[in-house]
Amino acid sequence: MRKVYLLSLITICAFLASCGGGPKGELVGAYNRKFKNKTIPLGMVFIPPGRTLIGMTDEDLSFYRGNPSRMTSFAAFYMDQTEITNAEYRQFVNWVRDSIAITSLGPSGAPTLYKAVPTGGAGTTPTGPQNINWKAVNAKTLWGKGSTYRPKLQNMYYAGNDALPGKTEIDVRKLRYAYSYLDHDLEAAGRKNPNATRQDFIQTYTDNPTPGKANEHPSVSVYPDTLVWKLDFSYSQNDPMVDSYFNHPSYDRYPVVGVTWDQATAFCNWRTVYYRNAAAARKIPENGRLKYRLPTDQEFEYAARGGRTQTKYPWGGPYIKNTKGCLQANFKVGRGNYTDDGGLYTVDARAYLPNDYGLYNMAGNVAEWTVTAYNKSATALLQDFSPNYVNTAKGAKVVRGGSWKDMGFFLQNSVSTYEFQDKARSYIGFRCVSDFPGNALN
Repeated sequence: MRKVYLLSLITICAFLASCGGGPKGELVGAYNRKFKNKTIPLGMVFIPPGRTLIGMTDEDLSFYRGNPSRMTSFAAFYMDQTEITNAEYRQFVNWVRDSIAITSLGPSGAPTLYKAVPTGGAGTTPTGPQNINWKAVNAKTLWGKGSTYRPKLQNMYYAGNDALPGKTEIDVRKLRYAYSYLDHDLEAAGRKNPNATRQDFIQTYTDNPTPGKANEHPSVSVYPDTLVWKLDFSYSQNDPMVDSYFNHPSYDRYPVVGVTWDQATAFCNWRTVYYRNAAAARKIPENGRLKYRLPTDQEFEYAARGGRTQTKYPWGGPYIKNTKGCLQANFKVGRGNYTDDGGLYTVDARAYLPNDYGLYNMAGNVAEWTVTAYNKSATALLQDFSPNYVNTAKGAKVVRGGSWKDMGFFLQNSVSTYEFQDKARSYIGFRCVSDFPGNALN
């Protein structure tokens, strides 16, 4: 009897399963494979969605020439806790250096530094950074005194009259980064053009741009302009900063400077590709983390406020000093007491206390590039959610946060300035953001 019951139960289950099989003409959806994307990227913090007043809140609007405040809403995103440091930017420079060197050697000159050619492939030998076996690459392998590759890389060093006697130095002029990306602004502008192709919407930075082609540009020189320490200030003894700031270990954790907007944007692209290559090796979907970019002008202000409204500075209070009388940022104090805050020039990227979101130096230390094009007339046209103004033409970009050489006024959350995107300064750095695909971590 028990066998009969068991057989009947199996028959009923099989019948029910057969009834549920197949789409049966119903809308069931085509879902993407789920994966964990709630992990906060290393060195970043989660900025939750929300709204706040953007702009001046406590000034006399009769005489203030800036923009009045208005309530603005923002989507969630990740943001670097600190400005990009010399050590972090040097990782980018070294990657470009090594990729150029290995590519110049070729698979025949450095077979162990390239990935194996797939069996049954087209028979072409892989070249380019994407085919380098980065697990086998390190500084000693290529540049160490006992390296077998170093004699083959003489083209990477200063030579002839450009070389200093007795010194072997990498020719930083050769360190150029080539990349391309799909420009949504070009797509939007040309969406109704029947003659346009997808390549018309791709911005390309290449060593050999086509003359007269608007969306092709020279590859980006990645090495910071260390001469900014002399060029920004006339009659000032800043030669030690020129010689040591980017490469001395004492400044490893200090914010990188001498970087143009174009270089900062190239860094964001490299950081995106660098992560995605590692993610692909671990079989993580490409969209497991959205691309890195510079923050927008108003995203920066939203993050600087730390979840507070109508606050004058990132630390929340209306005063530049705390209750113990200590300065809370690195800036030009009073009539020029540069050292009163603990540093004559820049300071460690984690100096001073973070704001309520955990972000360091959102005011002072170095001002920071944003992705936003500078145009004061555009503010009235911006949306009240995720606002941004872009311009595909070369020009000025909004700079936020104030710097070590600025007066306290420029440290205010609502104050912005600008600089031309091809200019490098000793007081401008940057940090990255990455959009969060969703509303909340939980």
